[in-house]
Amino acid sequence: MRFLRILYPGHGGRDPGAVYQGRQEKDDALALAMAVGEILENAGIDVLYTRTEDVYDTPYEKAVIGNNSGADYFLSIHRNATAAPGGASGIETLVYQKGGEAERLAENINQGLAGVGFKDRGITERPNLVVLRRTQMPAVLVEAGFIDSQADNERFDRDFEQIAQAIADGFLKTVGVTVDSQEKEELRPLYQVQVGAYRFRQFADEMLMELQAEGFPAWIEAGDGYYRVKVGAFEQLDNAVRMERKLRQKGYNTFITTG
Repeated sequence: MRFLRILYPGHGGRDPGAVYQGRQEKDDALALAMAVGEILENAGIDVLYTRTEDVYDTPYEKAVIGNNSGADYFLSIHRNATAAPGGASGIETLVYQKGGEAERLAENINQGLAGVGFKDRGITERPNLVVLRRTQMPAVLVEAGFIDSQADNERFDRDFEQIAQAIADGFLKTVGVTVDSQEKEELRPLYQVQVGAYRFRQFADEMLMELQAEGFPAWIEAGDGYYRVKVGAFEQLDNAVRMERKLRQKGYNTFITTG
């Protein structure tokens, strides 16, 4: 069984998130989310990104993207901060409420991050957060260390690959997927830019013709009761990001998926 997962790098664009000595949360969150996504894609997991560059959407818009995609899980990546810099350190994962699949996912992620060396601050209920309250699938928000902690920043930079692997492994453990090293090499995702998903073929055909008339290599993927209009299929994520940028400049609402 293949799982579809939304990766939401916190903040972006005009919203830098927490800032400490010139370091911005939005940059760390994006880098980590992309690294986690690449690991999952190589393990055969379908991944959608709410952003792949420095742009801003509201948390509500992020939740809508997740709900409309039909994703099985929603993961938001952040860095923590305190009112008094240096006052705390460690990782923490937030959930809407405890007792369900989201808590199990949070536990597995926290265990992995604690194994990298972070202090485990546990799982916290945050029912007031839009991306946890409005999402219709199990959702967690990972605070990957404190951005105003020198020790946490040093670990974040030094052990970046292990941190990404720990978060990805937490998800794979939750859904019961095991991947050996040979399979990881063989599973190479193709990145696609999705422009729309329609219940009726007529609407998908209209979007397809509009995109093709503008010179975009658009095509339709049918499945699960939807006709998804996509543009391109790229081996390199950077190429998909460039295509998405062109489409957004034309006014299309897009997100990147894999297949």
